[in-house]
Amino acid sequence: MIRTAAGVGTGAALGVSGLLVVVHAMNDAFAGMLSALLPTLQARFALSETALALFVATLSFSTSVTQPVFGVLSDRWGRRRVAALGVMTSSSLLSLMAVAPSPVLLFLILLVGGLGSAAFHPAGTGIARSVGGSRKGLVMSVFSAGGTVGVAAGPLIIGWLLMSGNLSLSPLLMIPGVLGGLALFAFVPPQPRPRGTPWPPLLDFGLLRGPVGVLAASGILRAMAFVTFMNAMPLYLVARHGVSSDSPVLFWTLALFSTSAAVGGIVAGALERRLPRSLSISTSMLASLVPFAFLFFLAPATPAYYLAVAAAGALVNAGLPLMVVAAQDLAPHAMGAASGLLMGFTWGTAGLLYVVIGALQAALGLAPAMGIAFLALVPAALLALRVIQREDESAAREA
Repeated sequence: MIRTAAGVGTGAALGVSGLLVVVHAMNDAFAGMLSALLPTLQARFALSETALALFVATLSFSTSVTQPVFGVLSDRWGRRRVAALGVMTSSSLLSLMAVAPSPVLLFLILLVGGLGSAAFHPAGTGIARSVGGSRKGLVMSVFSAGGTVGVAAGPLIIGWLLMSGNLSLSPLLMIPGVLGGLALFAFVPPQPRPRGTPWPPLLDFGLLRGPVGVLAASGILRAMAFVTFMNAMPLYLVARHGVSSDSPVLFWTLALFSTSAAVGGIVAGALERRLPRSLSISTSMLASLVPFAFLFFLAPATPAYYLAVAAAGALVNAGLPLMVVAAQDLAPHAMGAASGLLMGFTWGTAGLLYVVIGALQAALGLAPAMGIAFLALVPAALLALRVIQREDESAAREA
C-alpha cells in the first residue's frame, strides 16, 4: 500500500483530504456571509462605511491575526483536536451574526466567534500537508480552495435567507460546522509530535524577521486587494450603480469572485512542478490588476462584468497556496506558526488595515479607495519574487 508522509494509506489520505476541504468550506462560509450582509447592516443600524469596516476588521483580527499562536498550540496539543474544536466554536457563534440585535453584540459575536476559525486554519493546514506526500502543493491548493468555495457559498446562502424573509433561521447554519467538527474527531488519525522535538515558542518573532516575514508582508498586501473587493464591491454597486442591497447581483458577484479564486489556487498548485513558484505568484498578482481596473468601467450583471470578476478572483488568489507551502519549507521547525502567518496573520492584518480603506472611502470615495488597495499588489508581487527567488538560488547552491 502506498503511504503518505503521515503514514496513512493513499485511500485514507484522500478521505481525510476530502473531509478537510468540506469542513474548511463550512468554516469559511461565515466570512462571505458578513460581506453580503454589510449593506443590510448599514441600513438596519444606520452605520457609516468606517463603522462597517470596523466589523470587517474585527472578524479579520479574531479569525486571522491570532492564527500563528493557534498554530503553535496545534503543534503542542494535537492538530485534530484544535481543528475540530475550532470549527465547532466558530460555527456556533458566527451563525448568530445575522440576528444580532445591536452593533455592540454583533461586535462581540465577531470577536469571540472568530477565534474558533483562527484555531481551525493552521491545524487544518498542518493535517493537509501531512497527508499530501510528494504533491503537498496540490493538496494545499485544494484545501485552500475549500475555504474559498465556502466564502463563495456564504453570500448565496445568506442571500437566499434574506430574499426569502427567513433571516431569523440563520442560527441553524451552525449545524453543519458542529457535525464537521465531530467528523474530524472521528476520522482524522492522531498526529503525535515526534519524540525529542523541542516545543516551538508560543510567539516566534524570529519568523517575522526572516524570509517568512517578508513573505508575510507580501501576503498582507495581496490580501488587502482581496478583502477590499469582498467588502467594498457590494457597497460600490449600491452607491455607484443603484443596485439594491438585497439584489442577487451582489451575492453572485461575491460568489463568483471567491469560486474563481479557488479555481485559480488549484490551477497554480497543479502547475507547481512546471512553473517556478516565484513566477506563478508574482505574475498572477500583477496580472490581476487588469480585470480589477476593468470593473470600474463595466456595467454590473453583463457578461463582460462577470468575466472580469472571475479573472480578478482567479489571478489574485492563484499564488496563495504556493506562498503557504513556501513558508512551511522555510520554517520546517515551526510549520504551524508559519502556516498561521500566511493563512491567517496576513488576512487578519489586511482586515485591520481595511479600517484605513474604509476611512479613505468616506474621505475620497469608494472607487479611489478601492484603487489604492488594488495597487498594493505591485509591491506584494515584488516582495514575493525577491524572497522566493533567493531561497531557490540558495537551495540550488546547496544541491
